[in-house]
Amino acid sequence: MSAQSEPLFVVVQGHKLEVQRIAGSARTLVFLHEGLGSVAMWRDFPARVAQATGCSAIVYSRYGYGQSEVLEAPHGVDYMHREALESLPELLAKLEVSEPVLVGHSDGGSIALIHAAAHREVAGVVAMAPHVFVEDISVASIAEAKTAFQATDLPEKLSRYHADAGRTFRGWNDIWLHPDFRAWNIEECLPKISCPVLAIQGFDDEYGTMAQLDAIARQAGGPVELLRLASCRHSPHRDQPAVVIEAMSRFIDRLEGGA
Repeated sequence: MSAQSEPLFVVVQGHKLEVQRIAGSARTLVFLHEGLGSVAMWRDFPARVAQATGCSAIVYSRYGYGQSEVLEAPHGVDYMHREALESLPELLAKLEVSEPVLVGHSDGGSIALIHAAAHREVAGVVAMAPHVFVEDISVASIAEAKTAFQATDLPEKLSRYHADAGRTFRGWNDIWLHPDFRAWNIEECLPKISCPVLAIQGFDDEYGTMAQLDAIARQAGGPVELLRLASCRHSPHRDQPAVVIEAMSRFIDRLEGGA
C-alpha cells in the first residue's frame, strides 16, 4: 500500500482545510469529494488508486466538510465555481502541485471540469457521476435526502465523517433545493476543456442520468472516454471499485504515453 501521511491542515481562502498526502513516484492525483464527502469518506479508494498507478495523491476536505473549518454561511449558487476557480488553485499552489490529474465525484466532478476549463495545465480529469446541469431526478433525490436527515439516523452516520454534520448537510442540501439553483449549468465550460476526460456513471445513479455524460462527450474540447456501469448507483468507486480503478489506471497510463 502507498505511504499515507497523517492529515495536515492548509489555510486556503482564509479557512483551514484538512489535507492528506499519499506518496508516489509519478504525477499527482487530486481527489475532489462529493457534496457530502470528505477525506475520510473516500475510505481507502485514493490509496488503492495510488498503488495501482504509482501516482502520488492529495485528498482534501473542502471548507465546511470533514475536519476542515466548519461552514459559517450558506453556499451561493456559484459555490462550485468559487471552489474550482479560487480555492483549488490556491491549494495546488501552496502544495506545489503542477499538471495534476483531477479525480472528482459528483460535486467534485463538476468542480474538476470547471477548473480544467480555466487551467490548461491540468493533465486529465476523471469525473465520476458529475453534474453539468440540474435534472429533476437530482432535485427529487436531494429532497428525499432532506427527509432522511430529519427522520432517520443519517445525522449520526454523517457525524462520523464531518466536524459538524448538520451544517455540512444543510450547506449542500439547501442550495441544491433553492429555486435559483435550477438554472445552474456548466455546459459553457466544456468546450474550454482541452485535456483528456474519463467520465464515469452508473445506470442506476439516483442523482443523475446518462444525459450528463452525453453532454460531456458532445461538448468537451478534448478527448473523452465514457464508462457506463451496470449495477452501479451514484458512487462508482464504491459500487464498482475494481472496474473503476482498472479504467483509471489505463487512462493515466495513456496520459503518460503508454499504449
